[in-house]
Amino acid sequence: MKPLLSPIRFRNGATAKNRVALAPMTNSQSHDDGTLGDDELRWLEARAAGGFGVVISCASHVTRDGQGWKGELGTWSDAHVPGLARLAASMKAAGAMPLVQLFHGGLRADAKLTGERPWSASEAEGGPRAATEDDLARVIAAFADGAARAHEAGMAGVEIHGAHGYLLTQFLSAVENRRTDRWGGALENRARLVREVTRAVRARVPASCLVGVRLSPEDWGNAKGLDLDESLQVARWLAEDGVDFLHLSLWTASRPTKKRPDAHPLPLFRAVVPDDVTLFVAGKIWTREEAESLLALGADVVALGRSAIANPDWPLRAADPTWKPKEPPLTPEELVARGLSAGFVEYMKVWKGFVA
Repeated sequence: MKPLLSPIRFRNGATAKNRVALAPMTNSQSHDDGTLGDDELRWLEARAAGGFGVVISCASHVTRDGQGWKGELGTWSDAHVPGLARLAASMKAAGAMPLVQLFHGGLRADAKLTGERPWSASEAEGGPRAATEDDLARVIAAFADGAARAHEAGMAGVEIHGAHGYLLTQFLSAVENRRTDRWGGALENRARLVREVTRAVRARVPASCLVGVRLSPEDWGNAKGLDLDESLQVARWLAEDGVDFLHLSLWTASRPTKKRPDAHPLPLFRAVVPDDVTLFVAGKIWTREEAESLLALGADVVALGRSAIANPDWPLRAADPTWKPKEPPLTPEELVARGLSAGFVEYMKVWKGFVA
């Protein structure tokens, strides 16, 4: 088995110092114009200093109309590059590999922030309008532009957000995508947008820049209309399209798949993508033992979300096999001491039982 705290080498030769990543998390700590906020920088700096080998930013919208929440980091303008460069330099100085997650909210974009009606695969009364060919050409180009800005800023790579019911998931969905043109119907058509985005990003940045995609393998929360076997086929296609890594967002990584209760998703995905495509996994991973069990199942990197909020130095502490991580609830004061701003603490109250 791959030791948890051993280096991970990607197919392009880039190496992270260990197999523990900070998962991308909404934190609402940047500015209204999408430029990097000091609070966001401090939050990520604390995790880089805490020993995380890979640090993935929050979802960063690639167009103005894709913004999902207030205080979201942006990659849609050249004005964002200086902040991204500041973030990249800080992460590297602490020994972490910095990645930016590229995102469009689709029907979950916030009209109050964007001033525009959201758009998605299909129209819904009182909801999104259906995407035009111009919308799709524009968003594909915007993902590529966002990746180019991240690379210019010195980021080690980008993660394309194809999970959690945002735009790319909405097109993959057999429920939310009701189109009858080349973007809907058969899986080949529903997967066209995430594949076109991936290809455009891969073509825009050099091989030295990592490109990955985050996927929700099955229905969960806002991710609807997803089938396990279709997701496995999407993973095969994305590997053909040149991804360096795939990130499986499982919510509870210890559980088997819904479709096949006798099977865990990791061996299934490991079997359908080449060995040199790195597999990240996320989903309520708290202890070193849990992390190592996922590596044994086929993961190459574990991505920590809530456990990284509670334990900013998780990788450093996990070097001691007897260490037990702090678990919720945490007081607001404890969270501030862990590098969260007051606004981020307020956001964490959405997660039942996390904030005391």
